[in-house]
Amino acid sequence: MLHTFVALVQDKPGVLTRVASLFRRLNINIVSLTVGESERPDTSRMTIVCEAPEHAAHRIKASLYKLEITVDVDEVGRSEAVIRELCLIKVAAGPTSPLGQASRSQIFELATVFRARVVDLAPESIMLEMTGSSSKIEGLVQVITESGYTILEVSRTGRMAMRRGHHTSRVLKALGTPSQDNFTGHHDEDFDQNLSATEIIPNEFEDVHEEEQ
Repeated sequence: MLHTFVALVQDKPGVLTRVASLFRRLNINIVSLTVGESERPDTSRMTIVCEAPEHAAHRIKASLYKLEITVDVDEVGRSEAVIRELCLIKVAAGPTSPLGQASRSQIFELATVFRARVVDLAPESIMLEMTGSSSKIEGLVQVITESGYTILEVSRTGRMAMRRGHHTSRVLKALGTPSQDNFTGHHDEDFDQNLSATEIIPNEFEDVHEEEQ
C-alpha cells in the first residue's frame, strides 16, 4: 500500500541523499518525492510517497526521526490531508499530426472536461497543465492516448500533501472525511447546530472536494 509522509528537514546540502539512502537500506521503493521551501526559515518540506506494507509505516517514521537533519515527520492519510499533483503534458497537434489540424479543438475539449488548461500552443504541439489527484491526471493521460493522440512529453511533480485544518464533525461529514480526534480537534455541538449547509461547505469548494474522490 502507499504511505505519504510529510517531513520537515534542515535546508542543507546532502539532505536528499540521506533520505534516499535511508529508503534504500529499508528496501522500500519511493513512488514520488517533492522538496521545497517551508514556512520555517532554513527548513524544507519534503513529501515522500512510498510503497510498503501497512505495518512498515511506524518503522519508516522512526527511521526518519533518527536522521539528525529531520525536524519533524508526519504520516498523513487521504482523508486527513489535501493531496495534489501538478502535471505538464505536451501533445502532438498540427497539420502533420495523425488526426490533422482538427486535433487542436478536440484536445481543447478534453482539457475542458478534465479542468486542465492550455499553457503553450506551438505549430506542432499543445501543452496542457493540470493540477489534481494522481488518479485524475492518469485519467487524462489515458484518455488522450486512447483517443489516438501522441503524447510527446509528460512531466509530473509528484504528490504534495498538507494536513487539513481543525473542523467540527459536520464540516468533516460534508467533506466526506471521518471524524478523528487526532486531527479534528474539539467537537463543539452548539457551534454545529448554528451552521447552515452553505456555511459548512461553500459552493465554491464543492468542485474541489469532488476532485479528491
